[in-house]
Amino acid sequence: MYDTGSTAFMIVCTMLVALMTPGLSFFYGGLSRRKNVVNTMMMVLAVIGVVGVMWVACGWSFAYGGDGSLSFFGGFDQMGCFSATSNMLAEAANVPEDATYPAIVDIGFQMAFAMITCAIITGAVAGRMKFGAVVAFIALWVPIVYAPLAHMVWGGDGSLIGDVIGALDFAGGDVVHISSGVTGLVLCLLLGKRRGFGVMSYRAHNVPFVVLGATLLWFGWFGFNAGSQFAADGVAALALLNTIVASAAGMLSWMLVERIRVGKPTLVGACTGLVAGLVAITPAAGFVEPWAAIVMGFVTAPCCFFAISYAKRRIGYDDALDAFGCHSIGGTVGGLLTGIFCVPELSWTDFGGLVYTGDPSLLVSQLLGILVTLAFVIVGGLVIGLVVKAAFGGTLRVSEQEEALGLDVVNHGESAYPAYLGMD
Repeated sequence: MYDTGSTAFMIVCTMLVALMTPGLSFFYGGLSRRKNVVNTMMMVLAVIGVVGVMWVACGWSFAYGGDGSLSFFGGFDQMGCFSATSNMLAEAANVPEDATYPAIVDIGFQMAFAMITCAIITGAVAGRMKFGAVVAFIALWVPIVYAPLAHMVWGGDGSLIGDVIGALDFAGGDVVHISSGVTGLVLCLLLGKRRGFGVMSYRAHNVPFVVLGATLLWFGWFGFNAGSQFAADGVAALALLNTIVASAAGMLSWMLVERIRVGKPTLVGACTGLVAGLVAITPAAGFVEPWAAIVMGFVTAPCCFFAISYAKRRIGYDDALDAFGCHSIGGTVGGLLTGIFCVPELSWTDFGGLVYTGDPSLLVSQLLGILVTLAFVIVGGLVIGLVVKAAFGGTLRVSEQEEALGLDVVNHGESAYPAYLGMD
């Protein structure tokens, strides 16, 4: 018989993770320019439609299908999820001894992960990428990059990153955050800079939207991290607690850095620090003690602050809403710190963190896992980006006139504030 408590827990966690994508639409929408609010939010919400179809069609099978014989790919046997219902009925009639909840729940849970990952990418290209090109890119990126990467990290025995390399990723440091941020960076470079980048000052046009989005993300993240234990037990509770304290530390750390560097803490900065702390703890949520989660939040937020406030301007890439600076940098720092603070008894491998064992093996594995993730995502994202670029007339971005007018009216025939008469 299934554990009804864990079954209910996983269904609720699936709903919480699904909530993160609409939450991100408010977060990104508030950060964008007034004339691009609808387009920015539409790109995020369109991910729900694209990923919802692609995950059932092939994503789930490519990530978690097959017999486990391949280290980098699932299989073709569960395409279309045609056997999902029959498997559920057969499983219910003869529940496996190690099953705590129906396996069909995992399809929805992992789909929600794929949705928020793809949604993060859209922040990097806000204000200048063709809407159709975004949809086409995501439709290809899910089966070609995301699903194989999920298999390499979470595919069990024989998986390249999770088993062969032995890197730990509790809830998506590699799979979600590094992959989405780096993909956003690849698209930034393919697109080029926005009009006025480096000259104009881009500011959040609606701070309450940013706060609303950040708090919805924060709430959904509890399902994101705690649900990755796949059982309502002590480790899930630890993951939830670590999620709270790491995000709290990230917020405080960001506010402190802002106070030192710019003279005053900002509400947008506090929300960004909250998200940076959440990103940091994601790969480590069920592996570290609460004190270590606090350290991770305090350390990661300044790293993201530096990437967003200084490195972006110095290097010159135009990551519009800082998908790379927050998610890839935060996920990388969090992944490396997992190799330092992982409690040996909680590790999925034979190795614990450096502070407990004095052995750098896990830290080395974490680094190798991140490097493999970066290489795979950069190559995959670049190839897909070039294919989509060719398919859309040799350019991924809208015309200069359309960019100047704003993508809300041009692409969607709508305005977020139709009664507003002021300057954008």
